[in-house]
Amino acid sequence: MRAALLALILASPATAAPCGGDFAAFLAAMEAEAVAAGVPADTASAFFAGARQDPKVLKADRAQGVFRKTFLDFSQSLISKSRLSTARSKADALDPIFTRAETEYGVSRGILLAFWAFETDFGQVQGDFNTRNALLTLAHDCRRPELFQPQVIAAAKLHAMNDFPLDTTGAWAGEIGMVQMLPKDILERGVDGDGDGLILLKTSEADAILSGARLLQHHGWRAGEPWLAEVSLPPEFDWSLTGLDTERTTEDWQALGVTPRNGPLAPGLSASILLPQGRKGPAFLAYPNYRVLFEWNKSFVYVTTAAYFATRIEGAVPYAAGNPDPALDLDAMKALQERLAALGHDVGRIDGILGAGTRTAVQKEQVRLGLPADGWPTRALLDAL
Repeated sequence: MRAALLALILASPATAAPCGGDFAAFLAAMEAEAVAAGVPADTASAFFAGARQDPKVLKADRAQGVFRKTFLDFSQSLISKSRLSTARSKADALDPIFTRAETEYGVSRGILLAFWAFETDFGQVQGDFNTRNALLTLAHDCRRPELFQPQVIAAAKLHAMNDFPLDTTGAWAGEIGMVQMLPKDILERGVDGDGDGLILLKTSEADAILSGARLLQHHGWRAGEPWLAEVSLPPEFDWSLTGLDTERTTEDWQALGVTPRNGPLAPGLSASILLPQGRKGPAFLAYPNYRVLFEWNKSFVYVTTAAYFATRIEGAVPYAAGNPDPALDLDAMKALQERLAALGHDVGRIDGILGAGTRTAVQKEQVRLGLPADGWPTRALLDAL
């Protein structure tokens, strides 16, 4: 019965409901969508009954200031001896589950433990937002309805399969469970790891860990390959070669003087040199698996910190922090983004966050101005512009 229902609801398409406007009318449109997508009418009616908007969700959506932190600040706030010790203890205690994740999906336990730690502190802090209301609030809001309306339909389908109680709680953006996955990902990639016939990421460690592994495999994780390795660079290095836009083989990088800090580098793989805080801070070699992690979280600083923590869990030594140039404050970063945009660079929103577009633009302007082109915005660059 469960398999037949899953096949039906996965095969049924859904159309888009208008965002904004009267919320009751929106709920009615979404309920009709759910029925058209294969959710039984009585189940759909029960799912949407009593749903309401949550203003706290919109407030959280508009204020994601944590991603303005630098890599060093962010990583040092999230990674502690206690958290590292807990991760390694979990790896031992749940060895059969992590071994299965590695065998069936090719995903290293270090990566899974890192996201489990950062997302919910190993399941202890999973969020207290009502997930149904959070998803409907964001689906009704006109900022990203194309992302969240399918999540509402997926949640309704999970409800029809008894995998989504209406009192389910989680993060403000609708992620659920120990590794914080969205309903559509749970529906399509969830794993019943403990064999109880249900996929419950809130309460089952096996379900959560194996679902996370399957999700990463789906997004292109390459079994048996590393994701990040700390390296040292020679003082005369060509900084314009750094950044995710440039890839060379490991052997090419070594020929340019790149040396590892934690054992040998993986031979034959393409990789990029990553300088989260410029040439005076830590340096990493980012392999193809590193890029897959952006399917879990779009933040550069978050992904880099998780990737680094995963290497620590698996035995790497602490990074060489160096002495990076001071980060620009929020107003200065916005001013820099405005100047870069005026020069024709695509930096996305003027939000003071050092994202991929801003880093690329910074590096291009550093090259043009004859500054060390390491992609790290400094006061000297801002003044030069």
